[in-house]
Amino acid sequence: MARKIRMGMIGGGRGAFIGGVHRMASAIDGEIELVCGAFSSNPEKSKLSGEDLYLPADRVYGSYAEMIEKEKQLPDGERMDFVSIVTPNHVHFGPAKMALENGFHVVCDKPLCFDMQEAEELAKLVKESGLIFALTHNYTGYPMVKQAKAMVSNGDIGKIRKVVVEYPQGWLSTFLESTNQKQAAWRTDPSKSGIAGAMGDIGTHAENLAEYITGLKIKQLCADISTIVEGRQLDDDGNVLLRFENGARGVLHASQISAGEENNLNIRVYGEKAGLQWFQMEPNTLYVKWLEKPMEVLRTGVGELYPSAQSHTRLPSGHPEGYLEAFASIYRNFAHCVRAFQAGKEPEAVYQDFPTVEDGVRGMNFIYKVIESGKSSEKWIDV
Repeated sequence: MARKIRMGMIGGGRGAFIGGVHRMASAIDGEIELVCGAFSSNPEKSKLSGEDLYLPADRVYGSYAEMIEKEKQLPDGERMDFVSIVTPNHVHFGPAKMALENGFHVVCDKPLCFDMQEAEELAKLVKESGLIFALTHNYTGYPMVKQAKAMVSNGDIGKIRKVVVEYPQGWLSTFLESTNQKQAAWRTDPSKSGIAGAMGDIGTHAENLAEYITGLKIKQLCADISTIVEGRQLDDDGNVLLRFENGARGVLHASQISAGEENNLNIRVYGEKAGLQWFQMEPNTLYVKWLEKPMEVLRTGVGELYPSAQSHTRLPSGHPEGYLEAFASIYRNFAHCVRAFQAGKEPEAVYQDFPTVEDGVRGMNFIYKVIESGKSSEKWIDV
């Protein structure tokens, strides 16, 4: 019998930001339902969070280990199908590993893990298990990002020559972590965030977006990494020169001390025939700047777009689709792949379009190489 895909959530309890985002996004297309959770490392807080979400008390757990063990004992018709991990970085690996070892698919927030060793072990586990693993680099879910990727892969703008990707924010322009603000506190704490601050938090989004749209891997990089705010333990600003595998050059900058900036992720991709430009804060628009004809402005839901863009468009033209819908694209595609897995079928190609554990490993490698380059006197570091 057809049914919704059942989700168990790890993290995302009272006071958390990203857990609510994941819950809303997973529900948008009606493919997924939240059936259980271990919402906090504090059992009482987890219980209260479950009450907030109207879950039955016996499906709210005091730890992720308890949740995975008890859910596995339930009949096929009741147990969760996958876990969604929305914890800080240092609590990604343990739940993901245990879920995979017990036969559950995984959706995990980015970056993949706390360190490179954990990332490589997870990739090995995913391969051995054959289970489905999605990483929520949500910016790949926008229709106009899909359009840009399709235009590049179809050769519309010619061979890629130059990529400029920027992710400036201003929310950490002051020593915010000293006020015990929860998001600032863990993201700037090396024991929870890992070896990188801004580069791990948002630099990986920029790296992933550049590789996703162009279809090219970064081959070498040269980084200038800084900690601008006095007393901060991790980087809050970075500038990186990139060399891609086809010879294209690139520039990536990620900053959380760019005062006045909100969430201004944007990318420019230049080919032999044209350039593409997309802004996350105006996501329904893609600019196509031709070498020998006037600029085109493409809009979500308007005119003839590539199928990948059309299939990820939910609303009629002129109705903005944004952050939640981009997240939802990953969850919807993941759900269809889980459904196909359960039926022993190959999912349609359009539904296989979401970041995977391999993208997570590349992101972790990027973090390590950026920090290595930032500390090194050598100009270029091989990726």
